[in-house]
Amino acid sequence: MKRFFLIVLDGLGCGAARDAAAYGDVGSDTIGNVARAVGGLELPVLEGLGLGRIRPVEGVRPVAQPRAAFGMMRPASAGKDSTTGHWEICGLTVARPFPTYPKGFPAEVLEEFSRRTGRGVLGNKPASGTAIIAELGERHLATGDWIVYTSADSVFQVAAHEEKIPLEELYRGCREARAMLTGAHGVSRVIARPFVGPPGAFTRTSHRRDYSLDPVGPTLLDYLADAGIPRTGVGKVDDLFAARNITATHTPTNADAYRLLRDALAHVDSGLVFANVIEFDQSWGHRNDVAGFHAGLLELDRELGGLLDQLREDDLFVLTADHGNDPTTATTDHARENVPLLVCGPRVRPVALGERPTFADLGQTAAEYFGVGPLSTGTSFLREVLAWRTT
Repeated sequence: MKRFFLIVLDGLGCGAARDAAAYGDVGSDTIGNVARAVGGLELPVLEGLGLGRIRPVEGVRPVAQPRAAFGMMRPASAGKDSTTGHWEICGLTVARPFPTYPKGFPAEVLEEFSRRTGRGVLGNKPASGTAIIAELGERHLATGDWIVYTSADSVFQVAAHEEKIPLEELYRGCREARAMLTGAHGVSRVIARPFVGPPGAFTRTSHRRDYSLDPVGPTLLDYLADAGIPRTGVGKVDDLFAARNITATHTPTNADAYRLLRDALAHVDSGLVFANVIEFDQSWGHRNDVAGFHAGLLELDRELGGLLDQLREDDLFVLTADHGNDPTTATTDHARENVPLLVCGPRVRPVALGERPTFADLGQTAAEYFGVGPLSTGTSFLREVLAWRTT
């Protein structure tokens, strides 16, 4: 009846990785820079767990006796995408970054997309999602053409007004894009970005869908499935693994994710509960919204107390991230950052886990906890954090 709660706080990095310069991310420090920007953070629950022991964070004390094991993890995969980060957490590292398109997609890609879907294309440039629908939404309504755009990340994003192009047609178009974007043009994700409203007041809806590449090797999820161990998804985790051995309930807000986690703590009897908490990235990091990010941290801290109170004796509850997304920097894109690692549970010893060389150490730990694997990479820290026999 073992339960392992793996919570990815999307975009909540904790300082530039050693190779951040290669990604243009020197100075990125999502948690640290937000703390400095707001004059210090008051996060009593996270402070008590040991957040201030991972690295200095203004306003967060490095408590002498934390409740959790604490450390940070360095990215080992090439890239800084959500897919890359989640795959690495689950034991699959990527040697080459997924392709990006700072000047837009080649003409042959868009011509093939139009041929497959029967619609033309507007945009074709890196852009903020809210900015490009404000710029091109009225023209899209007049022509019925897709709005296609990208970012500094490896994404092919397709925006469409829900009253002009039905959701199912948008999703079908994105599936066509996913099928054709392979090989040299194998972007990490194709993303459906529906929106509604009149010109001048367009707003994106919660009906976003992500279409990732199939994982290129076995992951923690595959090993668990082979062993018959249940896997429960919260948020977009199924999209990031192309729905291979994971299904999930999507959550447009962090509050929705916390509600589903409360429900899982109350009703899921065993297995992995794998959650992506989306708004640090989607709502605040990508929009350089420091105030929103700060409010989200306060909300997380308030929610955590109640979540942790529901843990059973043998549960493990892990907080981490997949990359950074610093709202204080000029860019609105992901950042190459280390990620926090907080391991909670009634039987956890509050040890220092140091700076782990790969996110895969977490996946290897989960694999050992459930008695599967080992995964192809990563070093388990299970026996460091638990004072009880695991097999």
